[in-house]
Amino acid sequence: MAARTFILSFLFPIYFIFQLPSYGQQPSRINYDFETVIETAETLPRIRSLLVSQKGELILEKYFNGTNSYSTTNIKSVSKSIISALIGIAIEQNHITDINQPIIEYFHDENWPTDNALKSEITIKNLLTMQSGLETTSNRNYGNWISSENWVSFVLHQPLDVLPGRIMEYSSGNTHLLSALLTKATGLTTHEFANDVLANELGFTLKPWPKDPQGIFFGGNDMEMTPEQMLIFGELYLNNGKIGNKQIIPSKWIDDSLEHKAQSRRDRTRYYGYGWWMKEMAGHETYYAWGFGGQFIVVVPILELVIVTTSSSNPGPKRRIHTSNIYDLLELHLIPSISKSLGHTSL
Repeated sequence: MAARTFILSFLFPIYFIFQLPSYGQQPSRINYDFETVIETAETLPRIRSLLVSQKGELILEKYFNGTNSYSTTNIKSVSKSIISALIGIAIEQNHITDINQPIIEYFHDENWPTDNALKSEITIKNLLTMQSGLETTSNRNYGNWISSENWVSFVLHQPLDVLPGRIMEYSSGNTHLLSALLTKATGLTTHEFANDVLANELGFTLKPWPKDPQGIFFGGNDMEMTPEQMLIFGELYLNNGKIGNKQIIPSKWIDDSLEHKAQSRRDRTRYYGYGWWMKEMAGHETYYAWGFGGQFIVVVPILELVIVTTSSSNPGPKRRIHTSNIYDLLELHLIPSISKSLGHTSL
């Protein structure tokens, strides 16, 4: 397969050439062995793609079950990592003062709930780290939430289960509030702002995704991207927010986003930052964006790796075991194989 070159045009009269050699063209004369990885992936009926870059070079690109490089995927909650990036950019551009702002400053005119005065202490940071204290709108409450007449109001009127900033409770309602907040702060829809400051800077355009009844683009779910677009976004988090010499996301925001801010209550080895998960895989610290059904952008800094997997996002009885199989594919096969080729040790 011939190498493909991506030209990312910026607002300046220069062009950055982002070249990703296709699988089979081993960059830097490193002999990668992906035979077992590919054979294992081919046994997974829900997988759609597997891409890996090392130092910005595409060292593995495989598509499965009838998909190709042009196939877009509903990236599900990987969208939360994009919403986080947009918050960081909005702060840098002075649309938002800082992450410690109480969200009541943006939603005081939204029929602010009076059931608990402590809700006024919820901050932007609490939403980013899934520590708002509000009862989740995910899982058991998801259907009632998205069928409600006002998604923002529904989230704000959820009971305050714990004090803000104390315990992680994963909830798409938190990131939907961030989308509404971005719209208020920037004067643009989240879709417009995402394209203006992020996607277009990376050389592509995000298609519109679903909106709530008030026209707020769904915060943290249902964006669509190709695997290559996901890979380029992941490269930003490997390269301190830069593509070439262009700073897209503030470098401090990247650092802050990838710090352990909260601990998962379901898996005590897993942590959460600003829209990103953290976990040790194959003996290496990894950061990853994770979406329902097996959508992943995985960054392994010590190996200078970015890994993307996409899968069927449709519900089904084998969805949970598939996600577990993706973890095993990465941790037991892919990362150790690359680590060995690069001369690192995987535990």
